[in-house]
Amino acid sequence: MSHDVHHPTPEYLAFWRERHVCTLTTPRPDGTPHVVPVGVTYDPGAGLARVISNRHSKKVRNVLAAQESPAGGARVAVCQMEGRRWATLEGRAVVRTEAEAVADAVARYAERYGRTPSPNPDRVVIEIVLDRAMGRA
Repeated sequence: MSHDVHHPTPEYLAFWRERHVCTLTTPRPDGTPHVVPVGVTYDPGAGLARVISNRHSKKVRNVLAAQESPAGGARVAVCQMEGRRWATLEGRAVVRTEAEAVADAVARYAERYGRTPSPNPDRVVIEIVLDRAMGRA
């Protein structure tokens, strides 16, 4: 079932506000999918999903490699599920390193997951500009 990225149904948005471990799928340089568990926040007003990470992680390296490719960015997906409920968000990802963007993403993570991550000077944000939402929530 398709959803409007900027105007999701109340049920779909509520599902994205619950505490769930999600997956992030990024393309490896050879095109194969790299799937890892992550925390994700969804901001429909801005049309963004955010994942905080260490700048040295494979997922960040995958996004950076795709940013430099002729395709102009990494096409990624984040997904979560619980029983028969599921939700996927897709879009183009970029890595943000600005202190303000990282602090905003950490605050959003803390709100959704109920805990503030330990300080990490190597933290970055994978910011996903969303163009597709689907699921059954």
